[in-house]
Amino acid sequence: MPRIDDYQQAHELGRTELSDKNPDSLAGYAGAEIRKNDQGDINISLDLLNQEVVSPWPDLKFSNEASGEELTIQQQVLLVHYLVGAWNARGRAVTGEWIAFQDVPDGRFYLDAFMKRAKVPLVSAFGQNPERLQELAGNVYGATALEHGDIAMEVRALPLVPVALIIWKADDEFPPEGNILFDQNIISIFSAEDIAWLAGMVVYPLIGMAKTKD
Repeated sequence: MPRIDDYQQAHELGRTELSDKNPDSLAGYAGAEIRKNDQGDINISLDLLNQEVVSPWPDLKFSNEASGEELTIQQQVLLVHYLVGAWNARGRAVTGEWIAFQDVPDGRFYLDAFMKRAKVPLVSAFGQNPERLQELAGNVYGATALEHGDIAMEVRALPLVPVALIIWKADDEFPPEGNILFDQNIISIFSAEDIAWLAGMVVYPLIGMAKTKD
């Protein structure tokens, strides 16, 4: 389990890697937006799970634009890694081709973590009521329906990172099942470890809301 100082070091390494990059080019590659005021201050903003997050450039310490609340250090690292990946991939576009976690480089090595963080909790929470997943993902993330499984929703986690949440209902022979798929371009942006963490970040808020009675 990484310690907080490990995350802080990872954030600093990523921030340093980006510090000499042109922010306008970076924003173009990442699907982000650059804002400049009359004093010459620069902010970079992008959508994270249907919410706008913003950071001064080149500090790259993001806060929620609406609430002003600073994101967790784990989320900060993920966003810095996203920007690094988008820069290195030169903004490689979404392909429309879905892949499973085990198909990404080193995915099989991190498969157990992915299952525990994301897939198993997703099926446990929504396997008996996939319509609830459809409702929550649509309302919270602005997700759209896909033609996979019995219920499938496409969540745009980041501008270049769509994630598919899929549920198959139980029948007389099999229990409910599910999966989480990623656009093929994710392998040019994130490591397998980052993808596993991202999947949990998508799923956990939905699970928490599913447990809350209306």
